[in-house]
Amino acid sequence: MSNPASLNTAPHAADAAPQVALPDLERELAALMVEALNLEVDAGSIDPAAQLYGDGLGLDSIDILELALEVSRRYGFQLRSDDENNRNIFASLRSLAAHVAQNRTL
Repeated sequence: MSNPASLNTAPHAADAAPQVALPDLERELAALMVEALNLEVDAGSIDPAAQLYGDGLGLDSIDILELALEVSRRYGFQLRSDDENNRNIFASLRSLAAHVAQNRTL
């Protein structure tokens, strides 16, 4: 049982969404990225540890904004452009998946 005082997200957010293994969520997010951003790569070829921004996958700030909108729609929580943690959240597919797993409501 969770102690409500220790939760950093909306109460019962984890209860509202089915639990998905992180590697499965990484694959799901990779497919979402390819589709939403019209990337010319296979979702399965995206290294979960590679940088998303700049070197690595080569996304730019507009791509990150579009990705944030799609993630917000699909997973039911707000990713804000002024969040000081965005650099860490969008550092890699793996870090994005971990953030989604912690905050998703859908």
